[in-house]
Amino acid sequence: MKLRMRLALMTVAVAVPVALCMGWLHVASQVRALESALSEYALAHMLSGGRERCEASPTDWSIVPPPSRPGGGGDRGPPPKPRGRPHGPRPPPGSRLYAYDAQLSAHNPAAPALDASLVESMREGRALASRASAFGVDEPREVLVRMPWGTGPCAFALVQWPGRFNTEERPTVPFPHEYWLIPTGIALAGVLFALGPVVRRLRQLTGEVRTFVRSAYQGSITQQGNDEISELARAFDDAGREVRAQMDLKEKREQTLRSFLENTTHDVMIPLTVLQGHLAELQQHAAKGTPVEASVVAAASQEAHYMAALIHNLGAAARLEAGEPSVQRVPVNLNALVERCVGRHRPIARQQGVQLDYAIPDPPVSLTGDDTLIEQAVSNVIYNAVRYNARGGHVAVVLEREPGPAFRLRVLDDGPGIPEGELSRLVERRVRGDAARTRGPGGHGLGLNIAWKVAVLHGWSLQLGRSEYGGLQVDFLGELSSEPAPGAERAEAPTPHPPPA
Repeated sequence: MKLRMRLALMTVAVAVPVALCMGWLHVASQVRALESALSEYALAHMLSGGRERCEASPTDWSIVPPPSRPGGGGDRGPPPKPRGRPHGPRPPPGSRLYAYDAQLSAHNPAAPALDASLVESMREGRALASRASAFGVDEPREVLVRMPWGTGPCAFALVQWPGRFNTEERPTVPFPHEYWLIPTGIALAGVLFALGPVVRRLRQLTGEVRTFVRSAYQGSITQQGNDEISELARAFDDAGREVRAQMDLKEKREQTLRSFLENTTHDVMIPLTVLQGHLAELQQHAAKGTPVEASVVAAASQEAHYMAALIHNLGAAARLEAGEPSVQRVPVNLNALVERCVGRHRPIARQQGVQLDYAIPDPPVSLTGDDTLIEQAVSNVIYNAVRYNARGGHVAVVLEREPGPAFRLRVLDDGPGIPEGELSRLVERRVRGDAARTRGPGGHGLGLNIAWKVAVLHGWSLQLGRSEYGGLQVDFLGELSSEPAPGAERAEAPTPHPPPA
């Protein structure tokens, strides 16, 4: 059912009872006024000489209207003429007046017998009692009035009023139409008129929402205002933006997954092919019974280590491309992180003939960030420093506190370094230095790019430059978390940790 029809029916359902109630109150007030008028007529007539005439001749005293004229129509007629002298107030049209004594008995045989309800009311001491055949101001009515003197043959006066209409003319509804039909019609018309703008706005909003959905939640709802319809429009608009954001995030994740698969397929196949070659060579040595060369085993180990680093980098790259929702912020102990990274790369550094040292301050440096991504970023820098260093070279990882409070994590080596012109492009994805391409053709150029993205994601800076020993120096610079690390009371100089013997 349409809104307009529903509200119209509701209006009718509410307006009709209200109008009928008002009509009943109106008719009741009219009945009360009629009873009062008939009572005043009886009392005034008796006080203006009617009592004397009634007591003088109680057996035939009454006031009745003259017989109806032919064609006069029902009980209507001219004002009744009393049988005595025409004294007293003018009686209501068609009314009759009879007298009764203190025992509510009439001395005039033509007087009608009193209804039991009227008798009972008078015996209860009431001054006025009324009775009608039906509810309504136009119905025939009898009004019995107690006279002030209360004695004699004329102690009570009964007024009979024949009603306003004949039986054929009497309306089926006791209320006039103007008291229920017209107010209901006016209320209904007012509601339908007031609903017009509301219905138009709802239809416009429905059309805009359908267009909004068909356009994949692009654009916005244009309904303006401060009412509930405008609030509904804003709610649709907010829901559309949320759905659009979720769709964009889903698309971004799918794109990240596709990119991750492409990178994995491409970058893993190269070191895997090299590793297969080394394993085939080892197999040949084993088949011939010749001793296995340590250099071949070391090369195979390096490729395996490289593939592990590559897979870790691809996973980190996928998380970074997914954006902030995939980043977890937890307390990070940088001292422990540095120790883990150095410990992980010492075996490969030993195979490379590179000495790897580190230094951390006491108490530990603590901050808030993604522990996995930070560790991957630091590992990448250390791995590059070891991988592209010359045999007999050195790599140092130094963690320091800086004023602020802030921290500085340096990874420096004494390798061949990077030309100044290439430093600014090293953080770009799949960009590697010329020397690195020469020394390690299997590199994929993700390491420094991931380190740079992790630094940016945490609000740090990543600086690349020439170290004081001639090689490359990579610095992570950032602020510490407000909460100090457990046991951290004062900053001290980093403690050097040489590699184990």
